[in-house]
Amino acid sequence: MLLGKVKSLRVAFDGEHGVAASAVFTSGDLVSGRVLLEAAGSVRVRSLRLMARGHARVHWTESRNAGSNTAYTQNYSDELDFFNHREAIIEPGADDEEEDGAVLQPGRHEFAFNFQLPQGPLATSFEGKYGFIRYWVKVELGRPWALVQKVKTEFTVIDQVDIGTPELMAPAGGTKEKTLCCWLCTSGPISLSAKIQRKGYCPGESIPIHAEIENCSSRPIVPKAAIYQTQIFCAKGKQKPVRQLVTNLRGEPVPPGRTDVWNGRLLKIPPVSPSILVCSLIRVQYELLLIAEASRQVYLDIPGALQLSLSLPLVVGTVPLHGFGSRTSSVSSQGSFDIHCLRITLPESPEEPPNYAEALRGEEPVAVSAVERCSDEFSGVLIHPMYAYVQEFRFQPPPLYSEGSHWWRAAHQKQSKVLDCG
Repeated sequence: MLLGKVKSLRVAFDGEHGVAASAVFTSGDLVSGRVLLEAAGSVRVRSLRLMARGHARVHWTESRNAGSNTAYTQNYSDELDFFNHREAIIEPGADDEEEDGAVLQPGRHEFAFNFQLPQGPLATSFEGKYGFIRYWVKVELGRPWALVQKVKTEFTVIDQVDIGTPELMAPAGGTKEKTLCCWLCTSGPISLSAKIQRKGYCPGESIPIHAEIENCSSRPIVPKAAIYQTQIFCAKGKQKPVRQLVTNLRGEPVPPGRTDVWNGRLLKIPPVSPSILVCSLIRVQYELLLIAEASRQVYLDIPGALQLSLSLPLVVGTVPLHGFGSRTSSVSSQGSFDIHCLRITLPESPEEPPNYAEALRGEEPVAVSAVERCSDEFSGVLIHPMYAYVQEFRFQPPPLYSEGSHWWRAAHQKQSKVLDCG
């Protein structure tokens, strides 16, 4: 019986520059590589099996109330296989009666493998808060009188989202108008018109924004633009959305009665995961949000009362236009898409900007109701409980006229007594 030690067991993919530890593929590609085994002595191997899998999984929990003083946790989970591939590299021989398997001599051994990915759409590899889309190759080494040795190596799949299709080359735009209000006070209307040249862009590209902000209100208006990513996890007919700010820009305030025009103001798309539109469990969507927000003299936030927003659809693709690279080139060689962005997780809570109270040198705000603070300057667009912070007066209000007259007479009488004593 040969029980030599296996020093290492790993999987390497065939790449453009030889053997690589990881690789990038798309649907229909041939995945090829080698199983690398290094033995310190003679080793009898009973079996060496390879399995490849594309898999999506979502899971989250929600608290539920079932009556008075009764609560329980509801679990939502689902799984989806894109493909399953199995093959035996070494199988037990039929002629081996005493001890099955092959004998490997000391040294390095390589076992080639290859399989083809399905031709249909394959969702892009993704890691999210409540789910993932992963692709991997797993190897299991079986030996007599030894535990099965396993090794798993992931590889990346990118769905070909071609932004040069007619649908994504079409422009997107819209117009909105709103009359601002704050409690019982009303102001004039503001209007916002915006347009982008196309719906599809790749990471690293800048979006030229054409917009017109007309301010007929009595307040200065601050125009803003932001890209939001929405991850939607689906299980058991339930959806769990996660909305996060990707990037934003802020324009100059528009005074009352004036109009501001953006002639192709640029907003650059940072390295982010592309849009995922072909998976039934996980979807990743983007939108370009244009906002016209009235400035506030006090920190008073009534959701939607002091701002106008316009949402434009946006698709983040992987196949750029000819101006950025060839659409016929392999996805792994396109410089416009960085595969490391697939591992980037957007921050749960972007850095909070200074609020109005902090700008008044430590003056503490008086909370009308205890609430959670906004996570970023665009969070007013999201659905959240109504709340308000009212700033206290820094100075006491002036005295009434009658009180002022009494104070003046008292001060005059006191001054007269001082003069008499003198």
